[in-house]
Amino acid sequence: MSDFWILLTGSLVAACCGIVGVFLVLRKMAMIGDAISHSVMPGIVIAFLISGSRDSMLMMFAALVFGLITVLLIGLFQRSGIQSDASIGVVFTALFAIGVILVSLFARQVHLDQDAILYGEIAFVHWNLWEIGGMSLGPKAVWLLGVTLLVISLIIGLFYKQFKICSFDPALAAAIGIPVAFFHYLLMGLVSMATVSSFESVGAILVVGMLIVPASTAYLLTEKLGTMIALSIAAGIVSTFIGYSASIWLDASIAGCIVCAAGLLFLAAFLFSPTQGLVVRKLRMRSLAVSETR
Repeated sequence: MSDFWILLTGSLVAACCGIVGVFLVLRKMAMIGDAISHSVMPGIVIAFLISGSRDSMLMMFAALVFGLITVLLIGLFQRSGIQSDASIGVVFTALFAIGVILVSLFARQVHLDQDAILYGEIAFVHWNLWEIGGMSLGPKAVWLLGVTLLVISLIIGLFYKQFKICSFDPALAAAIGIPVAFFHYLLMGLVSMATVSSFESVGAILVVGMLIVPASTAYLLTEKLGTMIALSIAAGIVSTFIGYSASIWLDASIAGCIVCAAGLLFLAAFLFSPTQGLVVRKLRMRSLAVSETR
């Protein structure tokens, strides 16, 4: 039964991250996802210190707040003339370092440590159960990720047209009256939700892999947004199953194997994508050269 919960948790992480990851890739904001995945750590620690629990909604809210603070600070520095990559590096390393310091100072004696936040605990997800009246309803992480996926799906579904236009042509979106800034920060809020919901399973460092790698794989395979989202989710879920099987065989980190599997799928798409694959393009160019010599 533990295998089922681990695979279900990994699949839910893949779905949550796969949806928002597509929009990050399209907006060329992959490193923003990395920044948010690290910068929410102070919010998580502060919420834990206030509530005394890792399961509180306060932790989710605090992570969302720090995710938005990250985006606001990066935007502020960029408008001040600092380069984009430097702004991202300064903000997320500073906030992440603050989170590490808070953990080391105030959370040493409790089950909230850097390893849990950085690397996740997907192998133990079936131990932390949600019980009502003595009846087990399954792992808390599954419920949290399920609710997160529902919220992300509803918001993306309701504002699909707006997100699509803002991602492909922000200038056009602004010209036709779409509040580009609002949808930008709404997307960042969804990224923060997906990030903090995934901490318990894949951790802060590896969640960025699930945010970006499956979405990048899908980007190489299609130019249609709806298909891209579906392929991103599928790539993440396939990576979960392959990675979990590999982790059992190698006796290695489950989360690490999942992201490595996602990387292998990306490599396959990079080489053999029907439209953008390196090998396919080389073969097409060679075929064209041969036809011209005849």
